[in-house]
Amino acid sequence: MLNILFIGDIVGKIGRKTIAKILPSLRKKIKVNLVIANVENIAHGSGITPETIQEVLNSGVDYCTSGDHTFRKRKQAEKCFEDKLPVIRPANFPPSVPGKGYAIINYKKHRILLINLIGRVFMRMHYDCPFRKLDEILNNKNLAKEKFSAIIIDIHAETASEKIALAYYAQGRVSAVFGTHTHVMTADHKIINKETAYITDVGMVGFVNGSLGINKEEIIKTFLEQINYAHQIPEKGEVIFNACLVKINPQNAKANLIQPLIKFDKIN
Repeated sequence: MLNILFIGDIVGKIGRKTIAKILPSLRKKIKVNLVIANVENIAHGSGITPETIQEVLNSGVDYCTSGDHTFRKRKQAEKCFEDKLPVIRPANFPPSVPGKGYAIINYKKHRILLINLIGRVFMRMHYDCPFRKLDEILNNKNLAKEKFSAIIIDIHAETASEKIALAYYAQGRVSAVFGTHTHVMTADHKIINKETAYITDVGMVGFVNGSLGINKEEIIKTFLEQINYAHQIPEKGEVIFNACLVKINPQNAKANLIQPLIKFDKIN
């Protein structure tokens, strides 16, 4: 059985510190084979850099997915892909965008296909269709002939309806579909038709007494005054760690269990 831990959006320095504090012991305790994390908000709440990626890799993350904020720090993000760090960006970004939208991860005798997609509903940009992009990847002649031990999707999207629809569209063809982006863990984890594990949103890792990992005062001011205030992310305080553990049978790449994990701690 493959034990795969998927960690929700890591937000800022405090999120990285939370990973360093919680993940190493958790990984040993539940005997995880592979740890995947969404890191689009890892660099001060928006974007990725080689240094911040390396920091979470040193804490026990094996591979990273991302989302619409991936290129907020464009040059640093491009360097992540130039240096071939274990990070992917949504596959349905335009083809000229640096990086790849899927990766094959080798673990012992197993080969695991990880796919990153981004939703279109209520998003600022006009991305390619994630449903058709998924078909394109799964029907790729080089991938289709492989017998993967697991196929994992991160669907980074705003609406529950789009994520749920994608999960049913992928049912039986992939092992697990993890929703990310909204930073709040949902209570709808399940295994669809005894085949595909699913949750609408895995949640986040970061400051808990704010709004989606951000200092609440500036967010409240923005709502009250309808003027955008700069987001501030505290570096100390109470934190939350959201993740999901899935158990997958490598013989048929079907999920047997999905278990949400919620931990609270404090970063001084």
